[in-house]
Amino acid sequence: MFITRHNNPYELKGELPIVGEKAPHFSLECIHGEVKTPESFAGSVTLISVVPDINTRVCDIQTKAFHKKMKEHPSIQLVTISKNNKDEFKNWCSANDVAMEMLCDVDFTFGEAYGIYVPELSVDQRSIFVLDQNGTIVYQEIVQEMTDEPNYDEAIQVALNHL
Repeated sequence: MFITRHNNPYELKGELPIVGEKAPHFSLECIHGEVKTPESFAGSVTLISVVPDINTRVCDIQTKAFHKKMKEHPSIQLVTISKNNKDEFKNWCSANDVAMEMLCDVDFTFGEAYGIYVPELSVDQRSIFVLDQNGTIVYQEIVQEMTDEPNYDEAIQVALNHL
């Protein structure tokens, strides 16, 4: 699959997961040092927001938007994943006065497992995945143009429909 960044094409590495199948395994460290896997969120509907780099404009907008919107839906687990390390995530959370689940994909194992790694740019493509309580993917959006925002409302509505 190809995506664009400023209208320049880039190929994604890996196989995209299939809606209706179990989420591919991942093992990522959160900002508090704990390792999280899909099983860590079992029993909860989980919205995974993937951003290329938390310290860029659109990623900042996306993360703030989901954080704000999800305050109205505390029964949905929000997780943000990016290439950023723990310190970068902690600094972003501190600067924005938020506490949220953020997972570090510094070696791009999540990106490759979910088919969204962009090797030429060393980032994961902007995307959204919604997992039901059993860890099945019920929604995915791979944003075609990296600098565009995802469809927040559609992803949240799908998550709400699976509560």
